Amino acid sequence: MKSNNWLLASALMIGVSGCAANGAADSPAASAAPEALEMAQTTPAFASTYKPFPSKTVLLKGARVFDGKGGMFEQGDVLLKDGKIAAVGANLEAPAGAEVVNASGKWVTPGIIDVHSHLGVYPSPGGSPHSDGNEATAPVTAEVWAEHSVWPHDPGFGRALAGGVTSMQVLPGSANLVGGRAVTLKNVPSRTVQGMKFPDAPYGMKMACGENPKRVYRSRGPATRMGNFAGYRTSWIKAQGYKESWDKYEKAMADGKKDAKAPKRDLELETLAGVLSGDIIVHMHCYRGDEMVQVLDMAKEFNYKVGTFHHAVESYKIADILRDEDVCSAMWADWWGFKMESYDGIRENIPFVHKAGACAIVHSDSDIGIQHLNQEAAKALADGKKAGVNISKAEAWTWLSLNAAKSLGIDDQTGTLEPGKMADVVLWDGDPFSVYTRAEKVYVDGALLYDRNDIEQKPLSDFELGQVGRGDVK
Repeated sequence: MKSNNWLLASALMIGVSGCAANGAADSPAASAAPEALEMAQTTPAFASTYKPFPSKTVLLKGARVFDGKGGMFEQGDVLLKDGKIAAVGANLEAPAGAEVVNASGKWVTPGIIDVHSHLGVYPSPGGSPHSDGNEATAPVTAEVWAEHSVWPHDPGFGRALAGGVTSMQVLPGSANLVGGRAVTLKNVPSRTVQGMKFPDAPYGMKMACGENPKRVYRSRGPATRMGNFAGYRTSWIKAQGYKESWDKYEKAMADGKKDAKAPKRDLELETLAGVLSGDIIVHMHCYRGDEMVQVLDMAKEFNYKVGTFHHAVESYKIADILRDEDVCSAMWADWWGFKMESYDGIRENIPFVHKAGACAIVHSDSDIGIQHLNQEAAKALADGKKAGVNISKAEAWTWLSLNAAKSLGIDDQTGTLEPGKMADVVLWDGDPFSVYTRAEKVYVDGALLYDRNDIEQKPLSDFELGQVGRGDVK
């Protein structure tokens, strides 16, 4: 991830001025070692405190293995050690003291990554007290962060884990032109959202096209698609000016002008400027192909990159453009027709995008759908084959792992079964593209966090304690 120097400068400025205002020369911090003081000043607020759970050395032996990047081993072994993938291949030797799991007749895959979830911000049980995903008070709310709404005790996280989901991006909703920051989480039990935050994952920023902002803001604007675009562009112009002011201040400080005055922080523009700096990835709710191309032109106008179009039911119409622009599409297998902008959706959307060489992803946008994303991918795979698009199951798994990791900027850490990557791994009791198959064991950073055959290894939210037993969690 690129260094956001102007944002770091603003954080340092606040930290230093705050100490001065409170007589920090007499404080313990002031007498601390310079290295410790520097670390305290540069550690960002709301930083990840995630630490992998304790893990064993485990050899999954004799499974059919999808490596997550399109390859398959018919009789493969996967070695997990120190929380990482240590080796993948045939006839691996178990290190001394390793736990050997007989996976004969079973399948091993990378953990599923859902790039579009609202778990924690629309937690279960549903209701207005739990509705924390849309700050629908203004068309542009780039200042809000989804993680500040995430309730880590949402029972949905455990249900998703049982479906093989090891990481996910939680986004604000799609009421606004700019909905705010999204956060990538490891799917682990935690008291705090900071304890779930994926280490070093870049932030995302949620934006929305089309009908949703038009409907929500019709009485006060924007009321049309042209109004939507005017709203985006006005915000980008402001963000350009904000970024330029911080760039100018940073240069002055670097040139030794210690009396340079730092610009005033603006939380909304800070996030937008983070996109312009390349530090924050744009995730844009957009259905129509023509509208996606308009967004790509806007990105060129303001020199930023769109990472992924979400829902994207018409990506098949512009798949070659998305391929050439290196933009992912996060799609449903068969949701379409529920509003006018989704009317031209087709069941072959995902395989057609894949066939064109563009980045295709299966996403949920649902607390139910996230529990069986493997089956959603299976539907898309079958619909592609009916249309004459023959894609292997190993290739199709990239829709759930590698491509999703790429979308979130974490593909250097997870998404494939390659030595050195996080041991986010699922052992399935059969073909993961079968409706009869369920996840048997789920490992996150090598730690066994779900075991369908061990009642003590089934997740149970604090919220559920005293209401359900582990035996009730299927």
